[in-house]
Amino acid sequence: MVLEVSVAQELVDELRAAFLKELAGKSDNYAHPADVEKAKTNDLWLKRFLAHHDSNVQLALAMMMETVEWRREANVNDITEANVRMEYLVDGGVFSRCRDKDGHRLFILNCKKHTKGTKNLDELKRCFIYWFERLEREEKGKGISVFFDLEGCGLANMDLDVIRYLINLFKQYYPYFLNYIIIYEMAWILNAAFKLIKSWLPPKAVERIKLIKKAELGSWVPLNNALKCWGGEDDYVFSFQPEERDSAATTNNNTTNRKVHFADPSPMSESPGAAGDKENDASNKLLSVNPPNTITFVKDGNELVSTLELQNIDGSISISYKMKTTSPEKFRVKPSAGILAPGEKATISVTLLQGFQLRGLSKDKFLLMSMPIDSTEVSHQQLADLWKNISNKNVSQHRLRCAQSEEMSKNGNAVIVSGQEIDDAQFKQLTANISTLMECQAKLHKAIDRTQLLQWILIGVTMLFFIAVVYIVKSEVNSINVADTCYKPPTP
Repeated sequence: MVLEVSVAQELVDELRAAFLKELAGKSDNYAHPADVEKAKTNDLWLKRFLAHHDSNVQLALAMMMETVEWRREANVNDITEANVRMEYLVDGGVFSRCRDKDGHRLFILNCKKHTKGTKNLDELKRCFIYWFERLEREEKGKGISVFFDLEGCGLANMDLDVIRYLINLFKQYYPYFLNYIIIYEMAWILNAAFKLIKSWLPPKAVERIKLIKKAELGSWVPLNNALKCWGGEDDYVFSFQPEERDSAATTNNNTTNRKVHFADPSPMSESPGAAGDKENDASNKLLSVNPPNTITFVKDGNELVSTLELQNIDGSISISYKMKTTSPEKFRVKPSAGILAPGEKATISVTLLQGFQLRGLSKDKFLLMSMPIDSTEVSHQQLADLWKNISNKNVSQHRLRCAQSEEMSKNGNAVIVSGQEIDDAQFKQLTANISTLMECQAKLHKAIDRTQLLQWILIGVTMLFFIAVVYIVKSEVNSINVADTCYKPPTP
């Protein structure tokens, strides 16, 4: 089926008006200016949100607001080849080539090149965003098909977190962008695991999953457009080619902040290079943070939420603050930046997005940066520019970690077991069962080999015994015949 976007223009206009009205009530830095402009001018983008929710304007609006906020927090508009892990782009594990039978570009995952735990997951996620954004630009918003090349892959290549992240990109932030999910040459041992993965997908997406073998490839990817390693005619050899973009966009991207990385015990910073940076330094503290060290998540309806209380404890200086995280795609922070007048308080809400397990929270960290400013009358663009250029400024940094479920129990808060954690437990149990099955199968093969060897030995011994018996019998017969021939009866 061709991924067509057919939505009435009046619904597009209604969604645009509702989005701009909703945005007007948010803080100035809620959405990236490029996304606001896109919402004002790109009808196809709005149509995709509407098509994703069957023309329901309210659902489309909610998704659109969440998407633009995530895009700003993850610095999606600023991701280029210059600020992603280049080795992940050039190793051939993820790339785009060929088109499906409907003319949609293939986003290819060569799973043999990926082994769970060998790559930095956060950097790999940024590579996925890079490719999604690049394909959106190159295809002008037209959908793509994801091609999982699983030929020769086993359990070690099945990375649950990577697959879940891809699913969440399509479900939450790239509406109506998926044409097919083509699963090529999946080994039988992965069948049970993939049934679990299918349970994460909405019914519409499940319908677009195509499990195919080499003989069926031509039904979904024309052979004259398929790689030779799949049995097609395209003799393409992978070589990463940077995206060709106009110089203005490139210049703009090169001036933006990169994602923050925390490496204990080194200082948590965005490389501000300021000798005066202070980290959790009480002697120079202008900002009170409560709780001071740990972000603890509790259940609020269907969400896992934590709150931070900030207060400018200086009586004469205004403060600007900014919140950063090692996993921007994992959390929603409201607001992530702002200004506090002397004595003013603010509450920051941190929400763990659906699709991410609670157990891995101990690996995630937050960085709260603050610095004094001259005036509270600062526009969104001025505030963004202020945090883009923080070198040689008096920036204080406050490190916070996330609590794991065991820590929540100690703190007296509710311990929450999410559906995703249950899925993880099921997957681990499934993996253990399959591993046990493989071990039993290997033992069975060895036993069969030994049995076959013993059978051949027994057959050989039996044949030798049979030959020996035949030889002995034949020898005895010959002896009797000779004896009868030589016998002479006595003369009378």
